[in-house]
Amino acid sequence: MRIFVTGSAGWIGSATVQELLQSGHAVVGLVRSDETAARLAATGAEVFRGDLDDPDGLRRVAAGADGVVHLANKHDWADPKGNDRTERLAVQAMLDGLAGSNKPFVIANGLSGFPKGRPVQETDASPAVGPDADRGGSENLALASASRGIRSIAVRFAPSVHGRKDWGFVNWLTAAARKQGVSGYIGEGSALWSAVHVTDAARLIRLGLESAPAGTRMHAVAEQALSTKSIAEAIGTVLRLPVRSIDPTQAAAHFGVVGHFFGQTLTAESRRTRELLSWQPTGPGLIEDILAGAYTD
Repeated sequence: MRIFVTGSAGWIGSATVQELLQSGHAVVGLVRSDETAARLAATGAEVFRGDLDDPDGLRRVAAGADGVVHLANKHDWADPKGNDRTERLAVQAMLDGLAGSNKPFVIANGLSGFPKGRPVQETDASPAVGPDADRGGSENLALASASRGIRSIAVRFAPSVHGRKDWGFVNWLTAAARKQGVSGYIGEGSALWSAVHVTDAARLIRLGLESAPAGTRMHAVAEQALSTKSIAEAIGTVLRLPVRSIDPTQAAAHFGVVGHFFGQTLTAESRRTRELLSWQPTGPGLIEDILAGAYTD
């Protein structure tokens, strides 16, 4: 298949492009800069220069592809509502390009915003409904498109999609520890995170793209529940820094943006995902990755 991948130069996107190419698929990737265009072209993928603010271009490329993997997000923390509107318009445009084709559309989402008290399950609908919701309610928008002849699939990622060269949450936690001279956890460190290695996440995306039924919600979760204290302790060990509790009122000052997430329990089950797609994670665990120097070498 010829697959259009948004976010193709990103952390998960780069691994997904590699996974798709190695499995015999062709890739056209959305990129915004000359540097990322050259890097993508070097992999053998086709380059489409553009961004999420170009719905006409997104619609056109999606219509010419055999499937779409939507991983991009502007992550504009200064204008979250504008970010949500852009996301919805971009998803709507790509869905319009695929309408009536029965081609796959895989859309990314996270685990935040779901009701607390238990791990999120694949049967749980996203609580983000409507254009004013988080990410513009794009997961529900995409899954509803099955009635338009689109094989739409959601993939929900653990808060840590980890590995070497990861620039995300654990990298930010490591940077905060270096800056503050202490590896911190919030309160008692009893908040729990799920985790998955980036190569396992990329393989799940490919499997879903190839065979998941319309309306499937996949959970890219290898480890269901790691305490945030254990994550902080691993970072402290590898950096040779003390490990200390941070008062919740000081979390933003100590951690920056990631402090908002580090104090939350963000966990999900993946049993149904594994059974449906015969997906068995094989990558290292998060603590193993940290202690092996994935965030410090």
